[in-house]
Amino acid sequence: MNLVTGGTGLLGSHIVEQLRKRGRPVRVLVRPGADVAWLQSQGVELAEGDLSDLPSIMRACEGVQCIYHAAARVGDWGPWEDFVRITVEGSKNLFDAAERTGVPRFIHISSISVYGHVNEPGLVVDETAPLGQKLFKWSYYTRAKVMVEEELWRRHRAGSKVKYTVIRPSWLYGPRDRATIRRLVTMVRDGKAKLLGSGNNRLNVVYAGNVAEGCILAADNAAAVGQAYNCSNDGELTQREYFNLVAEAIGAPPVTKSVPYKIAYRAAFLLECIGHLFKLRKPPMITRYAVWLMGRDTFFSAEKARKELGWKSTVGYREGIPMTIRWFEESQRASPRRPAAVAVH
Repeated sequence: MNLVTGGTGLLGSHIVEQLRKRGRPVRVLVRPGADVAWLQSQGVELAEGDLSDLPSIMRACEGVQCIYHAAARVGDWGPWEDFVRITVEGSKNLFDAAERTGVPRFIHISSISVYGHVNEPGLVVDETAPLGQKLFKWSYYTRAKVMVEEELWRRHRAGSKVKYTVIRPSWLYGPRDRATIRRLVTMVRDGKAKLLGSGNNRLNVVYAGNVAEGCILAADNAAAVGQAYNCSNDGELTQREYFNLVAEAIGAPPVTKSVPYKIAYRAAFLLECIGHLFKLRKPPMITRYAVWLMGRDTFFSAEKARKELGWKSTVGYREGIPMTIRWFEESQRASPRRPAAVAVH
């Protein structure tokens, strides 16, 4: 039995999908009232519970051989208390439950943002880099992810019987992306999308299904225990190419407008200051994290996963981006609801 948390989200749903394609039994931890229609179509077992409720996750862990922990508080906006309660304390509860119930294998989904918000031209970051460098003041998502990894590695060093592996994805996309695709498509379709800087910087964008395959490869590989892996790109893709693949998929003109990176960064900081000063619940139009995510010159290498796990991207950008757009447009026609958060990695 495999337990997946975050199964109603983007990456979690793709982990479920890939496990079921391999004929493996899956149990998904779901909160009361969650939309489970897609999960039910996959023939999985549903375990109602919450990461803040230790007894419920203890029950979900019974008889489980591997946990895929993809649940977290996503978004580049929101109160710090939410990130602590859901991401930090929720993960600690799951670590405790796994150790108490004797789950032998644990795949934790982290993020390449745990390295910090480095942005140096030509810099390539791999898994040997330190965590938590140059964090923005209000980068709650990143800070929470760093805290969880620090706790996981503390347990690993202390000799936990649970065999931990960390997967660090980058900016995810794919069908069932209810967080970022709407904003991106709307900006490109309305002609409001702008390149940050020249647009020739390499992006770390990865198809969620490819990362899910990487998670399973790690779970099946004894040599991956105690290791971290960046699953952070599907090959070479510049910011300009990414925008224009989206534009091509929706029949919009190529994106040609641009704004200097530093100006966008300063504007985002000002908007963040205003948002925090007035305690606004709605995120600003743009944040420094979003500027860094799209415009950074630093690249995150996935060579370790390719060499040690045999990981390869089975879905490329020219296939995956149009596939994601088709899913989004079909889902809009079926249920035009507005997403609640912006996914960040």
